[in-house]
Amino acid sequence: MSFSHLNIFRCCTSSPPGKDLLSQVEEKTAGLNFEATKQRIKKMFNKVDLSVSSYDTACVAMVPSPNSVKDPFFPACVNWLLDNQLHDGSWGPPDLHPLLTKDALSSTLVCILALKRWSVGDEQINKGLHFIESNIAAATDEEKPSPVGFDIIFSAMIESAMSLNMNFLQGGSTLRALFHRRDFELKRGYGSNSEGKNGSLFNSPSTTASAFTHTKNAGCLDYLHALIEKFGNAVPTVYPLDHYARLSMVSTLDSLGIDRHFREEIRSVLDKTYRCWLQGDEDVFSDAATYWLNQFSEDNFCDSLGGYLRDTDAALELFRASQVIIHPDESVLEKQNCWTSNFLKQEFSHNKTQPHRVNKLIGLEVDDALKFPSYATFSRLSSRRVILSYNTNSTRILKSSYRCLNIGNEDFLKLAVEDYNMCQSVYQEELEHLSRWVVESRLDKLKFARQNLAFCYFTAAGILFTPELSDARRSCTKNAVLVTVVDDLFDVGGSEEELINLIQLVEKWDVTPRADSCSENVEIIFSAIKSTVGETGINAFARQARGVTNHVIEMWLDLLKAMLKEAEWVINKLAPTMEDYMDNAYVSFGMGPIILSTLYLVGPKLSEDAVQSLEYYNLYRLMSTIGRLLNDLVTYKKEAAVGKLNAVTLAVIHGNGSVTKEEAINETKSIITSKRRELQRLVLQDKDSAVPRACKELFWNMGKALNLFYGKQDGHTSHDMMKYANEVNEIPIILNELQSRK
Repeated sequence: MSFSHLNIFRCCTSSPPGKDLLSQVEEKTAGLNFEATKQRIKKMFNKVDLSVSSYDTACVAMVPSPNSVKDPFFPACVNWLLDNQLHDGSWGPPDLHPLLTKDALSSTLVCILALKRWSVGDEQINKGLHFIESNIAAATDEEKPSPVGFDIIFSAMIESAMSLNMNFLQGGSTLRALFHRRDFELKRGYGSNSEGKNGSLFNSPSTTASAFTHTKNAGCLDYLHALIEKFGNAVPTVYPLDHYARLSMVSTLDSLGIDRHFREEIRSVLDKTYRCWLQGDEDVFSDAATYWLNQFSEDNFCDSLGGYLRDTDAALELFRASQVIIHPDESVLEKQNCWTSNFLKQEFSHNKTQPHRVNKLIGLEVDDALKFPSYATFSRLSSRRVILSYNTNSTRILKSSYRCLNIGNEDFLKLAVEDYNMCQSVYQEELEHLSRWVVESRLDKLKFARQNLAFCYFTAAGILFTPELSDARRSCTKNAVLVTVVDDLFDVGGSEEELINLIQLVEKWDVTPRADSCSENVEIIFSAIKSTVGETGINAFARQARGVTNHVIEMWLDLLKAMLKEAEWVINKLAPTMEDYMDNAYVSFGMGPIILSTLYLVGPKLSEDAVQSLEYYNLYRLMSTIGRLLNDLVTYKKEAAVGKLNAVTLAVIHGNGSVTKEEAINETKSIITSKRRELQRLVLQDKDSAVPRACKELFWNMGKALNLFYGKQDGHTSHDMMKYANEVNEIPIILNELQSRK
């Protein structure tokens, strides 16, 4: 059914009275809900919301008064323990995940010890002991997640309980196994001393309470008083957590594709964090992943991480950070990337056999991270994957479990889904317009040419996804379609006369296509190029306040001449030097009309000086070289079969027998890696930069798209790419389906 027939069908279908008004009301309501969700998230930047911890509250409750060791220093905490035991006899969150039994055991036992210390709550103590006896087998169950230091801490508490004549009649063999594990962990030699400026040890209420009990340190007491003043009669498992929580928000909003709605808040967080980093603020370095990035030595890197990182989330953060390699020799990050990659592969394999994880979606997240490196994806596709694997359960585990709504939140998911589907509706309207353009331009009449509008638009939407960039997406898509058509003309569809005629028409420009074209194919192609360049020039003038049409014409002329040179090499059976090939290949790859013209439509002013700068040239050449070499890797067999040469076959030819095909492939991959790092370094460079950051990011994002497009096979023929295109262009995300996975 054509678009016109579909519209007629819609108009003729009967609808209930007031449907248009109802639609308007629904749209307005949806808009209000969208804004309300945004405002709730904005407020979260001002407050870090932490859950209370039974474990840490019990530790604070055990601190004796300085006036009498028989009385608690913080009686309100003791009363909280008496009032907050769960019906099964345990202490902890009422909706604790069934797999977190060890956390419940640890929290319950420390609460029992706290009540026993002050000789109160006999009924609660007996119920708690019954819970522990009933679940003691879980203490050595390796399938259940362990709080940090569980084997050591829980064993010590068991011994303390036994010294107070609290015997555990059940589970004798389990206790022996637990003490054995405790001894093994102690031999590993963990441990450090770290008193913070706020008086705490490791920002941990429980550890600080224990330290004060033994040392009477004034700083520890100040920290505990501050906790009670802020949180009342129950304390969290870690405090403060402000830097980590807010940075997690920034990371989450970015990965979900909704960070643009919170630019001011995000900038404030990043500026503050950077200032604290420069000042050596201890809170910035308190997070586990940050700590290990700054503390490990290269010699024992793998051993140190292997002993500490049992948490897939932390390893995943390290893996992602290790992919940002921008200098030629960064062996530390390379080692980190290798280790975390292997760790995650093992964990993912393990997760396949254990579907009942605390975070059931972590497998999806790990799989995506391993399949799609940060340099081989783009925002819309990446955001979709993050949305589908997003876990709104914010439970994290330190010495005990805790939740922070700034880290996992239903509003994040809700806004991300609404935003994704809103953008997709814009894409579908634009695709309809572009489909009509293909027909009106008669490009569908060119039987030799690939019809790849969906792929071209998928790429444009992937790297220019925000609704306001409509002109840029359309220009990028039209030019990509035309570059593909011209490439097919030069490869298979055109005679030498037609190729030269097309170049002559672009050189003259102000000609009548029908009168000056040597064939209908040339007329169709030139007419489409001319109208697209004219449209780009008009839209660009509105943003740049200067004419750029001549520059866009030059892009097309450079491309056509480069393609002709390649065609002449094939016709004359010439093997150019690798230098000559690459000097021409980065232009013939076709990114000039696609990306350089789009730069004028992405927002910021792009001055003539910037366009003429070495920085601009290097960005263009690096991006195009990466794309050309990636393409050569996946097409060299097909091109060799029709007499075309590329980087791989030329390396073998000019090696005169000393270079094998495998060696040529490996060398090409090495060059791609080097060029990719150089491109990212140039994009991130701020000092003395002439090209606006938004323009530089377009080069990088297109490079990422090319890595995805040609990562394993030619994207034009890849079933995976067809699937990705449909996901971005057509298939909405259903919020109810995501929420039902809980």
